[in-house]
Amino acid sequence: MADPLVISIDAMGGDHGPSVTVPGVDLAAGLLGGDVRFLLHGDQMALTRALARAPAAAKVSEVRHTAEIVAMDAKPAHAMRRGKGSSMWNSIESVRSGEAMAAVSAGNTGALMAISRLILRMAGDLDRPALVANWPTLRGITSVLDVGANVVCDAERLVEFAVMGAAYHRAVRHLQRPTVGLLNIGTEHDKGHEEVKGADRLLREGDFAFDYHGFVEGDDIAKGAADVIVTDGFTGNVALKTAEGLARFFRAEMRAAFTSSMAGRAGALVARGALRDMAKRLDPGGINGGPFLGLNGVVVKSHGAADAGGYANAIRLAAELGRGDFSAEIGRDLVAARSGERDLGRATA
Repeated sequence: MADPLVISIDAMGGDHGPSVTVPGVDLAAGLLGGDVRFLLHGDQMALTRALARAPAAAKVSEVRHTAEIVAMDAKPAHAMRRGKGSSMWNSIESVRSGEAMAAVSAGNTGALMAISRLILRMAGDLDRPALVANWPTLRGITSVLDVGANVVCDAERLVEFAVMGAAYHRAVRHLQRPTVGLLNIGTEHDKGHEEVKGADRLLREGDFAFDYHGFVEGDDIAKGAADVIVTDGFTGNVALKTAEGLARFFRAEMRAAFTSSMAGRAGALVARGALRDMAKRLDPGGINGGPFLGLNGVVVKSHGAADAGGYANAIRLAAELGRGDFSAEIGRDLVAARSGERDLGRATA
């Protein structure tokens, strides 16, 4: 029989700690079946209490005690200096040592990225990982990156994001040749700053394992104009937070409209299932779990305020990536992309 897939959990991370992470593991254990095991890093007493109310998780989990926690407001540099031995640090160390195939944390995003980068290192000569968001669209789910890890990006870095985003979408959405779009202020070739135009040239002229769609605009994200949309972390984070805010606005307006009259309340009662599903689909933050791409290992960031169901989704994503050849594929694709860029540079010199 094949060895079980082991997933390492920062059980103290997030806004709620074990009161969400352990029920999330419990749900995930039922969804993923008997070939998955979990290492829960955190306070043994708190985790033992939580596991007593989570029988499915208790059967497949091992508690690794640590009293140290990385605070949600910790600075990344401080977390790297003082975080050793914390639940976050140890969960990622288990991936580096080969004990686990993937790690999941709902903790401080900056600290998680910094510690992951320090322990696992980057594939090739990448400097920082990219954070990808699973974005609901009219055509399904679009992978958008970077959404906050890399504020300033040159053309070569944007091409690397395209390569990593396509590999991620292929692994999770099972689409062999995803389409990739480059976010810009217009679709014309002369629009945008030099970094975006440079990336467009490289993507058009290079040979990649995806189909390059060209420039897309902000409203094309929700249309699902491309399977993968690439941008720098500054623009991506602004777009993501704007979409999350709009989703909350629409939910509040819908709630106000359906509670303002007796007829509205009756209509809401009849349509409550459809309304609930629509509200979930409106929010890019509602599809919980986004991996850091480019690491020598799988680390999935869960939303800090996720509930148990959302945390289980992040674990399910980590399991899917951990079972495959995801990190190695990104490394191979990056080597091929850089070779193509060098050949292109020589040809145009």
